[in-house]
This record gives sequence, C-alpha cells and structure tokens, in this order.
Amino acid sequence: MITSQSPYRTQYTALAVGVSAGGLKALSAILPRLSPAMEPPVIIVQHMSPDSDDFLIHHFDKLCRLRVKEAEDKMPVERGTIYFAPANYHLLVEEDLSFALSTEARVQYSRPSIDVLFETAAEAFGEGLAGLILTGANTDGARGITAVRRHGGFAIAQSPDTAEADAMPLAAIAAGVDAVVDLDDIAPFINRLMSGGGSQE
Repeated sequence: MITSQSPYRTQYTALAVGVSAGGLKALSAILPRLSPAMEPPVIIVQHMSPDSDDFLIHHFDKLCRLRVKEAEDKMPVERGTIYFAPANYHLLVEEDLSFALSTEARVQYSRPSIDVLFETAAEAFGEGLAGLILTGANTDGARGITAVRRHGGFAIAQSPDTAEADAMPLAAIAAGVDAVVDLDDIAPFINRLMSGGGSQE
C-alpha cells in the first residue's frame, strides 16, 4: 500500500537507499524484484559492523537481475548496477558522478552514514535523485532525505508498520517525504518511478 504520494516530474537517474536494523529482510524484499531493464544506478548504505565482510555483495549478486558491486574510491557510477558502501567508510558521490570514500568521523554514530551519501548524491544528481529510507533504529537519513527534496529529488520512506525497526522511517517522514510505501510494494513502485511511470516489475 502506498499511503501518500506526491506527483513526480521526471525519470529519475539514480536511487540512493539508506537501511539499518532489519536491512537484510528489507533489501531481500526489494532488490531481487528490481527490473533488469532498470538503468539508473542504485546506491546503498547499509549500517554494518566496521569489520563486516562482503557477504551482502555476494549474496545479492546471486539473487538480483542487476549486477551488484561494492563501491570503490574513484569508481565511476555506472548504469544498471547496485552498489553497496564498504564497511567503515563513508560513501560520497562526486560532481563528476564517481564515488569517493572517506574515513571522516562517524555521523549519527555511523560510518558509512546515510546522511553523507544522500547529501552528496543530492548535489551530484540534483532533481534526478530519488532517495529511499528503509528500516532502522536511529535517525540517520533524516537530514539526507531533506537534502534530496531540497535539490528537487523524490523522497520515499518505508511504511513504519512494515519496518522491523521503525525509528528511521519515522524520522524521515517527520523530516518530509513524497511517498510512504509498504515493504512489499516498494519494488514495483521503484520500477515505475525509475522508468518514468511505466510499470515493469
């Protein structure tokens, strides 16, 4: 169910995703259902332990119809690819649409920080960026989702009722979003949004 939705104006050119506690379940309900024809890149910050390995990349690369990679410093952002931020690094998007990694101080107790990704991606992609806040137990992402909207992008939050931890989507909703979507409906919603309105789950 989509409980609220603002009209959207353009075909979006990138999707930034922020997720924390309960992330494996939430991402498993979304990423494998994204259309293989979806061209905009998907850039994900999943809060994780500093010593986490690359399990998520290998796990989702086996399940998804889009290729899945860990973002690397100076790597250009390519279409048709799902990127995960590496453990213990902030992930930034530069103006030339390449990635940068940073070991600056934690933000909202987190590195990688959702706010850092969303704020830099909003500057780089402008109104072409859609931002999605999923389940999580803190308020990381609320500042970032505000930046997405300030630059003309589209802001989405998982419905708190369908989140394993509702603090993060609630904080995003309080900051202001354009749509609140149940977990099971997010993948088809993203497929439509990223194709300019056509349905292609």
